[in-house]
Amino acid sequence: MNEVPEEVRRLAAERDAKRKEKDFAAADALRERIAELGFKVVDSPQGWILEPVTPPEPEGPRHLRPEEVGSVLEEPSTGDVSVHFVCEGWPEDIVRALAGFRANASGRDVQYVVGDVTGADPAVFGEDVEVLPLAEGTGWGAARNAGLKRSRGRIVLVVDGSVEPAGDVLGPLETALADETIGVCGPFGIVTDDLRSFEASEGPEVDAIEGYLMAFRREVLLAAGLFDEKFRWYRSADVEWSFRVKDAGLRTVVVKAPVIRHEHRMWSSTPPDEREKWSKRNYYRFLDRFRGRFDLTVAGRDTRT
Repeated sequence: MNEVPEEVRRLAAERDAKRKEKDFAAADALRERIAELGFKVVDSPQGWILEPVTPPEPEGPRHLRPEEVGSVLEEPSTGDVSVHFVCEGWPEDIVRALAGFRANASGRDVQYVVGDVTGADPAVFGEDVEVLPLAEGTGWGAARNAGLKRSRGRIVLVVDGSVEPAGDVLGPLETALADETIGVCGPFGIVTDDLRSFEASEGPEVDAIEGYLMAFRREVLLAAGLFDEKFRWYRSADVEWSFRVKDAGLRTVVVKAPVIRHEHRMWSSTPPDEREKWSKRNYYRFLDRFRGRFDLTVAGRDTRT
């Protein structure tokens, strides 16, 4: 039961006195003051009582904290593929990517999930999309994980809105992941000679798969863990996770898939000084965990001279 503050009781008694004096303007003003303090006056023949004001339900979906999103990863898979996006702006890019996947699903049971931190209208993504309306300020890693926890597909895809399928993307990835030695694959691979700089590689064996499109079996999430939520920006989170997959004894390989890469809007819209700051901070998060781990690289050693 809510405790009624003494100030509210005093104002209610004063209002009752004003009503008896027929000073209704003053009584109404006191009623409004009581309402501002979170209570309403209910009049009856027996006298007045005070009740707490119930705040109105907010319009639209309630924004979730990432930790409120329930995980289904311990349950058996119930579909073929789960495709995941994080919306930090430009929902039209994700809509374009979704259209490409739908056009080339080829009868597969595909689950689409969007972790949205922008407050976009869920309807824009389509009725077949599970949209998670996340609290404003949710970082990239936490938003990505919120979506991944909903994965019901046997195969899981992490996709950036800048990537548009131009054909059957899922087929080559499914074929590759039938090899249980492969932990993560995708069309964009990178390698490093010194754990400092990375360059694109056509592989097939690479050091990391870039987060434009990463594919893996659902159980790999349990083996390697979810993304590090301290990556509030996307850069290097894909590298760090790829190294964790390799550290679990699995391979990281390039698989050709028919995709078009459009402008990466988060990168292009971020001021250069902020890009540098966030990129450096994220790189050091990777290095803190994998400094000196040349055994996880294709080169297998530090090649610096």
